[in-house]
Amino acid sequence: MPSPDEPLPADAQPAEAAAPPPRPRASAPLLLLSILAVGFTLWAAQPVLLPVLLAMFFALVGNPIIRLLRRLYLPRFIAALIVLLGGLTGTALLGNQLLPPAMEWARQAPREMRQMASKLHALTKPVQEANQAAENFARAAGGTTGKRPPIMLTAQDDPYRRLLATPRLLASILAVVLLTFFFMVYGDNLQRNAIALLPSRQQKKLTVGILQSIESEVSRYVLTISLINLVVGMVFAGVMYVLKFPLDEALLWGTLVALLNFAPYVGPLIGMMLMLLVGFVTFDDPWQSLLPAGAYLALHTLEGQLITPIVLGRRMALSPLVLILALMLFGWMWGIIGLLLAVPLLVCIKLVLAKVEGMEGWARLLE
Repeated sequence: MPSPDEPLPADAQPAEAAAPPPRPRASAPLLLLSILAVGFTLWAAQPVLLPVLLAMFFALVGNPIIRLLRRLYLPRFIAALIVLLGGLTGTALLGNQLLPPAMEWARQAPREMRQMASKLHALTKPVQEANQAAENFARAAGGTTGKRPPIMLTAQDDPYRRLLATPRLLASILAVVLLTFFFMVYGDNLQRNAIALLPSRQQKKLTVGILQSIESEVSRYVLTISLINLVVGMVFAGVMYVLKFPLDEALLWGTLVALLNFAPYVGPLIGMMLMLLVGFVTFDDPWQSLLPAGAYLALHTLEGQLITPIVLGRRMALSPLVLILALMLFGWMWGIIGLLLAVPLLVCIKLVLAKVEGMEGWARLLE
């Protein structure tokens, strides 16, 4: 039996001595600087990041269809080509159908807006008169004259900027199409090779679980939301056709409503304002002018409060406050594309946090 002064053997050391020291936690200023650096990088690198993220988004939408085609013993290359060509063909046909009414509305918009401005001016005339009287009283009390300083308006129109913007836009669209195809075909191989670089088996298992969860859940989410929005757009197009809109215009507004529905809260708000504008421009009766906006509000309420929660369930639920903050952040960084990608990116973040040990509380914070 060893004496109290003799050291214990290595195999008899207490369990506490074998535990690794705790990792030092980063200070709050360093964490804040890191977040700002990441945010600035995401904003500055958007010409490179946005085509890649959009291609990954479209590949996630197409992967379930590719898996179905693979069960028919089609090679992955052929299945991805069929999905991509089908999507491009459908987009081209839809654009060809919707372009004439959209151009007609763009041509008539200035004249209709002037007519609506005169109606709104008549409605707001008492308020304007009250404001003018208050302004005159304030001038008399302050001893100032009624003359206002002249306002100089300048406009700058650079035709070369438009000339350079068109090829850049076409190059971005081509990059998105090619990247979508390559992600569909070679995404699995790239994923396996990246996992093989990890040092330990535990890290590989954790990474595989995260990637499989992201692919299955986000693909299901995006495809389900796309189908729901497609049904919402078709139903709203039918409602607009019942309200005596021409068929091409009804399809235009139905497609626009379906696209806006991909951005929660922000998209429906824009759609509501747009339907109010369309109603006031189309109809002379004030109550009849509210029908498009009322139909859109009822349809969106039914979809957002009943259909989508039932179909997706609580597993994909996100906090409305966190969702609005994410829409503001990604919309500020990346514009309309950021609004489109905000929800899938937030879902990916939630899935990753739920899989990493010790981060489950942050995942629950997003619910």
